[in-house]
Amino acid sequence: MSDEAESGYVRVRLDLSYDGSEFSGWAKQAGGRRTVQGEIEDALRTVTRSQGTTYELTVAGRTDAGVHARGQVAHVDLPAELWDEHREKLLKRLAGRLPKDVRVWAVREAPSGFNARFSAVWRRYAYRVTDNPGGVDPLLRSHVLWHDWPLDVDAMNEAARQLLGEHDFAAYCKKREGATTIRTLQQLSLERGSDGVITATVRADAFCHNMVRSLIGALLFVGDGHRAADWPGKVLAAGVRDSAVHVVRPHGLTLEEVGYPADELLAARNKEARNRRTLPGAGCC
Repeated sequence: MSDEAESGYVRVRLDLSYDGSEFSGWAKQAGGRRTVQGEIEDALRTVTRSQGTTYELTVAGRTDAGVHARGQVAHVDLPAELWDEHREKLLKRLAGRLPKDVRVWAVREAPSGFNARFSAVWRRYAYRVTDNPGGVDPLLRSHVLWHDWPLDVDAMNEAARQLLGEHDFAAYCKKREGATTIRTLQQLSLERGSDGVITATVRADAFCHNMVRSLIGALLFVGDGHRAADWPGKVLAAGVRDSAVHVVRPHGLTLEEVGYPADELLAARNKEARNRRTLPGAGCC
Protein backbone atom coordinates (compact mmCIF):
# COMPACT_ATOMS: atom_id res chain seq x y z
CA MET A 1 0.00 0.00 0.00
CA SER A 2 1.82 3.08 -1.27
CA ASP A 3 2.08 6.39 0.56
CA GLU A 4 2.07 8.28 -2.74
CA ALA A 5 -0.31 8.14 -5.66
CA GLU A 6 1.08 6.67 -8.88
CA SER A 7 2.22 9.02 -11.62
CA GLY A 8 -0.80 10.56 -13.31
CA TYR A 9 -3.02 10.10 -10.25
CA VAL A 10 -4.05 12.39 -7.40
CA ARG A 11 -4.61 11.18 -3.84
CA VAL A 12 -7.90 12.51 -2.51
CA ARG A 13 -8.93 12.57 1.16
CA LEU A 14 -12.58 11.99 2.09
CA ASP A 15 -14.08 12.81 5.49
CA LEU A 16 -17.29 10.90 6.08
CA SER A 17 -19.87 9.58 8.51
CA TYR A 18 -22.44 6.83 8.53
CA ASP A 19 -25.11 5.09 10.54
CA GLY A 20 -23.91 1.49 10.62
CA SER A 21 -27.27 -0.07 11.50
CA GLU A 22 -28.00 -1.40 8.02
CA PHE A 23 -24.42 -2.08 6.93
CA SER A 24 -22.42 -5.31 7.11
CA GLY A 25 -19.41 -3.27 8.19
CA TRP A 26 -17.05 -1.02 6.25
CA ALA A 27 -15.22 -3.46 3.96
CA LYS A 28 -16.62 -4.90 0.75
CA GLN A 29 -17.71 -8.51 1.09
CA ALA A 30 -18.65 -11.35 -1.19
CA GLY A 31 -22.28 -12.26 -1.59
CA GLY A 32 -23.67 -8.82 -2.26
CA ARG A 33 -23.84 -7.69 1.36
CA ARG A 34 -24.31 -3.97 1.82
CA THR A 35 -21.16 -2.19 3.05
CA VAL A 36 -20.05 1.40 3.47
CA GLN A 37 -17.07 0.96 1.17
CA GLY A 38 -19.25 -0.58 -1.50
CA GLU A 39 -21.81 2.24 -1.38
CA ILE A 40 -19.20 5.01 -1.65
CA GLU A 41 -17.23 3.31 -4.40
CA ASP A 42 -20.43 2.71 -6.37
CA ALA A 43 -21.44 6.36 -5.95
CA LEU A 44 -17.97 7.57 -6.94
CA ARG A 45 -18.03 5.41 -10.06
CA THR A 46 -21.45 6.78 -11.03
CA VAL A 47 -20.86 10.50 -10.47
CA THR A 48 -17.48 10.44 -12.28
CA ARG A 49 -18.96 8.40 -15.12
CA SER A 50 -16.27 5.73 -14.63
CA GLN A 51 -18.44 2.72 -15.44
CA GLY A 52 -16.34 -0.43 -15.44
CA THR A 53 -13.65 1.11 -13.25
CA THR A 54 -13.71 1.05 -9.45
CA TYR A 55 -11.39 3.36 -7.54
CA GLU A 56 -10.83 1.59 -4.23
CA LEU A 57 -10.90 3.37 -0.91
CA THR A 58 -8.37 2.97 1.89
CA VAL A 59 -9.87 3.73 5.30
CA ALA A 60 -8.45 4.88 8.63
CA GLY A 61 -10.23 2.17 10.58
CA ARG A 62 -12.48 -0.64 9.38
CA THR A 63 -15.65 -0.82 11.39
CA ASP A 64 -17.71 -3.95 12.03
CA ALA A 65 -21.35 -4.53 11.15
CA GLY A 66 -23.59 -2.20 13.14
CA VAL A 67 -20.81 0.20 14.21
CA HIS A 68 -21.30 3.88 13.38
CA ALA A 69 -18.83 6.62 12.38
CA ARG A 70 -18.98 10.38 12.76
CA GLY A 71 -15.35 11.17 11.86
CA GLN A 72 -14.16 8.42 9.52
CA VAL A 73 -11.39 9.21 7.01
CA ALA A 74 -10.53 7.49 3.74
CA HIS A 75 -8.42 8.16 0.68
CA VAL A 76 -8.76 7.26 -2.98
CA ASP A 77 -6.35 7.70 -5.91
CA LEU A 78 -8.05 9.22 -8.94
CA PRO A 79 -6.67 9.93 -12.42
CA ALA A 80 -5.48 13.55 -12.50
CA GLU A 81 -7.69 14.48 -15.43
CA LEU A 82 -10.76 12.97 -13.73
CA TRP A 83 -10.00 14.89 -10.52
CA ASP A 84 -9.56 18.14 -12.43
CA GLU A 85 -12.88 17.61 -14.17
CA HIS A 86 -14.96 16.75 -11.10
CA ARG A 87 -13.24 18.28 -8.07
CA GLU A 88 -15.49 21.37 -7.81
CA LYS A 89 -18.77 19.45 -7.97
CA LEU A 90 -17.80 16.06 -6.59
CA LEU A 91 -19.03 16.65 -3.04
CA LYS A 92 -22.51 17.81 -4.10
CA ARG A 93 -22.83 15.02 -6.65
CA LEU A 94 -21.93 12.41 -4.06
CA ALA A 95 -24.60 13.87 -1.74
CA GLY A 96 -27.16 13.36 -4.48
CA ARG A 97 -26.11 9.78 -5.18
CA LEU A 98 -25.32 8.31 -1.76
CA PRO A 99 -28.02 6.74 0.45
CA LYS A 100 -29.12 8.77 3.45
CA ASP A 101 -27.23 6.65 6.00
CA VAL A 102 -23.79 7.60 4.65
CA ARG A 103 -22.47 11.11 3.98
CA VAL A 104 -19.18 12.48 2.64
CA TRP A 105 -18.52 15.88 4.25
CA ALA A 106 -15.24 16.93 2.64
CA VAL A 107 -13.29 15.97 -0.48
CA ARG A 108 -9.85 17.48 -0.96
CA GLU A 109 -6.43 16.74 -2.38
CA ALA A 110 -4.32 15.04 0.27
CA PRO A 111 -0.84 16.28 1.20
CA SER A 112 2.20 14.39 0.00
CA GLY A 113 2.71 11.14 1.93
CA PHE A 114 -0.83 10.98 3.29
CA ASN A 115 -2.24 7.51 3.89
CA ALA A 116 -5.63 7.38 5.63
CA ARG A 117 -4.67 4.19 7.47
CA PHE A 118 -0.96 4.39 8.20
CA SER A 119 -0.67 8.15 8.75
CA ALA A 120 -3.16 8.16 11.62
CA VAL A 121 -1.65 8.71 15.07
CA TRP A 122 -4.84 7.98 16.99
CA ARG A 123 -8.46 6.95 16.63
CA ARG A 124 -11.13 8.05 19.10
CA TYR A 125 -14.28 6.01 19.69
CA ALA A 126 -17.27 6.59 21.92
CA TYR A 127 -19.41 3.83 23.39
CA ARG A 128 -22.77 4.86 24.80
CA VAL A 129 -24.80 2.91 27.34
CA THR A 130 -27.68 3.60 29.70
CA ASP A 131 -28.77 1.84 32.86
CA ASN A 132 -32.13 3.59 32.98
CA PRO A 133 -34.54 0.97 34.36
CA GLY A 134 -37.08 2.01 31.72
CA GLY A 135 -34.70 1.23 28.87
CA VAL A 136 -33.32 3.35 26.02
CA ASP A 137 -34.91 6.49 24.62
CA PRO A 138 -36.57 5.23 21.41
CA LEU A 139 -34.90 8.05 19.46
CA LEU A 140 -31.47 6.77 20.59
CA ARG A 141 -32.10 3.04 20.41
CA SER A 142 -29.77 2.50 17.44
CA HIS A 143 -26.84 4.21 19.18
CA VAL A 144 -27.14 3.41 22.89
CA LEU A 145 -26.87 0.04 24.64
CA TRP A 146 -29.27 -0.76 27.48
CA HIS A 147 -27.65 -2.39 30.50
CA ASP A 148 -30.29 -3.61 32.92
CA TRP A 149 -28.17 -3.27 36.09
CA PRO A 150 -27.29 0.03 37.84
CA LEU A 151 -23.76 1.14 36.91
CA ASP A 152 -21.15 2.73 39.17
CA VAL A 153 -19.23 5.07 36.86
CA ASP A 154 -16.55 5.82 39.48
CA ALA A 155 -15.73 2.11 39.81
CA MET A 156 -15.57 1.79 36.02
CA ASN A 157 -13.15 4.71 35.78
CA GLU A 158 -10.99 3.21 38.51
CA ALA A 159 -10.79 -0.02 36.52
CA ALA A 160 -10.17 1.85 33.26
CA ARG A 161 -7.10 3.65 34.60
CA GLN A 162 -5.30 0.33 35.05
CA LEU A 163 -5.57 -0.37 31.32
CA LEU A 164 -3.93 2.82 30.05
CA GLY A 165 -0.56 2.79 28.29
CA GLU A 166 1.20 0.41 25.94
CA HIS A 167 0.27 -3.24 26.50
CA ASP A 168 -0.35 -6.46 24.68
CA PHE A 169 -4.16 -6.44 24.52
CA ALA A 170 -4.43 -10.07 23.43
CA ALA A 171 -6.92 -10.68 26.24
CA TYR A 172 -9.27 -8.12 24.71
CA CYS A 173 -8.80 -8.79 21.00
CA LYS A 174 -9.93 -11.34 18.48
CA LYS A 175 -6.66 -12.83 17.29
CA ARG A 176 -5.77 -12.46 13.62
CA GLU A 177 -2.98 -14.47 12.05
CA GLY A 178 0.21 -12.44 11.69
CA ALA A 179 -1.22 -9.33 13.41
CA THR A 180 0.17 -7.86 16.60
CA THR A 181 -2.13 -7.08 19.53
CA ILE A 182 0.22 -4.51 21.09
CA ARG A 183 -1.47 -1.13 21.33
CA THR A 184 -1.10 2.13 23.24
CA LEU A 185 -4.35 3.01 25.00
CA GLN A 186 -4.19 6.78 25.42
CA GLN A 187 -7.58 7.43 27.00
CA LEU A 188 -10.31 5.34 28.54
CA SER A 189 -12.78 7.33 30.61
CA LEU A 190 -16.50 7.33 31.28
CA GLU A 191 -18.92 10.14 32.07
CA ARG A 192 -22.63 10.14 32.80
CA GLY A 193 -24.53 12.87 31.00
CA SER A 194 -27.52 14.83 32.28
CA ASP A 195 -29.75 12.47 30.29
CA GLY A 196 -28.36 9.47 32.16
CA VAL A 197 -26.46 8.12 29.14
CA ILE A 198 -22.92 7.03 30.00
CA THR A 199 -20.35 7.80 27.32
CA ALA A 200 -17.07 5.93 27.32
CA THR A 201 -14.31 7.73 25.42
CA VAL A 202 -11.67 5.34 24.09
CA ARG A 203 -8.59 6.63 22.26
CA ALA A 204 -5.57 4.66 21.07
CA ASP A 205 -2.93 4.74 18.37
CA ALA A 206 -4.79 1.81 16.80
CA PHE A 207 -7.22 -0.92 17.80
CA CYS A 208 -7.23 -4.65 17.22
CA HIS A 209 -10.42 -6.53 16.34
CA ASN A 210 -13.17 -6.29 18.99
CA MET A 211 -10.85 -4.42 21.37
CA VAL A 212 -13.16 -1.51 22.27
CA ARG A 213 -16.26 -3.65 22.67
CA SER A 214 -14.35 -6.15 24.83
CA LEU A 215 -12.96 -3.40 27.07
CA ILE A 216 -16.44 -1.98 27.55
CA GLY A 217 -17.77 -5.47 28.30
CA ALA A 218 -15.22 -5.85 31.09
CA LEU A 219 -15.93 -2.42 32.53
CA LEU A 220 -19.68 -3.07 32.60
CA PHE A 221 -19.05 -6.10 34.80
CA VAL A 222 -17.19 -3.83 37.21
CA GLY A 223 -19.83 -1.12 37.02
CA ASP A 224 -22.68 -3.43 37.92
CA GLY A 225 -20.77 -5.00 40.82
CA HIS A 226 -20.17 -8.45 39.35
CA ARG A 227 -16.39 -7.95 39.37
CA ALA A 228 -13.91 -5.94 41.42
CA ALA A 229 -12.22 -2.85 39.96
CA ASP A 230 -8.88 -4.68 39.63
CA TRP A 231 -10.34 -7.50 37.51
CA PRO A 232 -9.94 -5.92 34.02
CA GLY A 233 -6.27 -5.25 34.80
CA LYS A 234 -5.75 -8.85 35.87
CA VAL A 235 -7.35 -10.06 32.64
CA LEU A 236 -4.99 -7.82 30.67
CA ALA A 237 -1.95 -9.14 32.54
CA ALA A 238 -2.99 -12.76 31.94
CA GLY A 239 -2.75 -12.13 28.21
CA VAL A 240 -5.39 -14.67 27.15
CA ARG A 241 -9.06 -14.39 26.32
CA ASP A 242 -11.28 -14.73 29.37
CA SER A 243 -14.71 -16.22 28.72
CA ALA A 244 -16.15 -13.77 31.27
CA VAL A 245 -15.24 -10.81 29.03
CA HIS A 246 -18.25 -10.19 26.82
CA VAL A 247 -17.99 -8.41 23.48
CA VAL A 248 -20.84 -5.93 23.82
CA ARG A 249 -23.23 -5.25 20.96
CA PRO A 250 -21.94 -3.01 18.16
CA HIS A 251 -24.69 -0.40 17.96
CA GLY A 252 -23.40 1.58 20.95
CA LEU A 253 -20.05 2.19 19.27
CA THR A 254 -19.16 5.22 17.13
CA LEU A 255 -15.84 6.19 15.55
CA GLU A 256 -15.74 9.87 16.48
CA GLU A 257 -12.43 11.18 15.16
CA VAL A 258 -9.10 10.24 13.58
CA GLY A 259 -5.96 12.23 14.34
CA TYR A 260 -3.09 12.89 11.93
CA PRO A 261 0.31 14.56 12.39
CA ALA A 262 1.53 17.69 10.63
CA ASP A 263 2.17 17.21 6.92
CA GLU A 264 5.94 17.15 7.34
CA LEU A 265 5.66 14.22 9.77
CA LEU A 266 3.50 11.97 7.58
CA ALA A 267 6.36 9.93 6.09
CA ALA A 268 7.86 9.18 9.50
CA ARG A 269 4.47 8.19 10.89
CA ASN A 270 3.77 5.85 7.97
CA LYS A 271 7.08 4.06 8.55
CA GLU A 272 6.47 3.78 12.29
CA ALA A 273 2.94 2.42 11.81
CA ARG A 274 4.19 -0.35 9.52
CA ASN A 275 6.79 -1.61 11.99
CA ARG A 276 5.78 -4.76 13.85
CA ARG A 277 5.61 -3.82 17.50
CA THR A 278 7.08 -5.57 20.51
CA LEU A 279 6.97 -4.62 24.16
CA PRO A 280 10.19 -3.49 25.90
CA GLY A 281 12.19 -6.58 26.89
CA ALA A 282 10.28 -8.87 24.54
CA GLY A 283 12.26 -11.40 22.54
CA CYS A 284 12.40 -11.39 18.79
CA CYS A 285 10.76 -14.82 18.29
